[in-house]
Amino acid sequence: MRLMGARRLASLLAAIPLAATPLFGQELSDGSRFISNPILNIDSADSSPAENRDAEFRAINAEVDLLERQLSLVKRVVRFASPSIVHIEASKASQPGPGFAASKIQEAGAGVVVTMGEANYVLTNRHVINQAQLDAIKLSLSDGRMFHPERVWADPSTDIAVLLLPQAEGIVPARIGDSNRVDIGEFVLAVGSPFGLSHSVSYGIISAKGRRNLELGAREIEIQDFFQTDAAINPGNSGGPLLNLRGEVIGINTAIASNSGGNEGIGFSIPIKMASLVAEHLVQHGKLPRAYLGVQLDGTFNSDKAKQLGMMAPKGALIKAVKPESPAAKAGLQHGDVVLEFDGTTVENDGHLLQTAGLTPVNREVDVIILRDRQTYRVQVTLSEYPN
Repeated sequence: MRLMGARRLASLLAAIPLAATPLFGQELSDGSRFISNPILNIDSADSSPAENRDAEFRAINAEVDLLERQLSLVKRVVRFASPSIVHIEASKASQPGPGFAASKIQEAGAGVVVTMGEANYVLTNRHVINQAQLDAIKLSLSDGRMFHPERVWADPSTDIAVLLLPQAEGIVPARIGDSNRVDIGEFVLAVGSPFGLSHSVSYGIISAKGRRNLELGAREIEIQDFFQTDAAINPGNSGGPLLNLRGEVIGINTAIASNSGGNEGIGFSIPIKMASLVAEHLVQHGKLPRAYLGVQLDGTFNSDKAKQLGMMAPKGALIKAVKPESPAAKAGLQHGDVVLEFDGTTVENDGHLLQTAGLTPVNREVDVIILRDRQTYRVQVTLSEYPN
């Protein structure tokens, strides 16, 4: 084996940047000291195997201490958010069927405390509390206190529910993040009550955004714009918050894609901006006023149809039909138009247009950019309320 001379070794070490490889005892930016270095961790011929093993154990512990100071952020986020997270139990009557009568079932879920005006509410999924009476819904805080909601509002088209909390001291509302700024790959925490185990935490990333047109079992959620996450979500996580690493709520955990009924790494959360908007409408109006555009969209809009229209790719929403006397008809929209932009938002597909238009305030005039005969045009549409 070729040995390296002492001067050669010294010159090589001197050439290594300190920022890349901290030396023994160097002070780091957080005030801690880096006390081990693989280059300097050379076994001495004068040391016994036991002494070398003890030295290696101390070096490993030093490295772990440094790593744990970084990973302690996750623990701090959980402690910070926990007072705002609610465990929900709802007692419901099951539907009778052939050969058996209706019986009581317990539904477990989660929610998060939000403030609107001067009152505190619990934001959750409609399916967690649907068909349960007020006195059959238990809201348990992290400090052990239990409440029944004073009032409930719910919207089936988005699967959002809002529960009014009684006035009480020490209720901590959650911090709300900006779900529009969430990026794919961002680390997130999902908190809920999987299988009734309250305040359970799982960790993952945002896998995708803008998931729409999902088949969600018996639930018909018409307005969809989900985050997809691989943070473990199981039955009972519904209604719980999806947190960023600042401890802010960026979504409401709602559903999973699973062949087994349990977590398989594909969960879906409603962005908090959408959930908050629905909650505000429910509290103010008692329902979600659905804006009405009045078009039938082509769900088979593909690359071939896009090329026929002079487009490079099937972006936007292709209008298949326009309903007479609808806002779209009054604005002059026609069969064959492609809606490229709606109220300043680039339209991705038909589901995106339905979701964006449906949550637009009623009676508001919006700019719509369309493609017609290979030319783009801007039209103004005044949306009306969705007819009963």
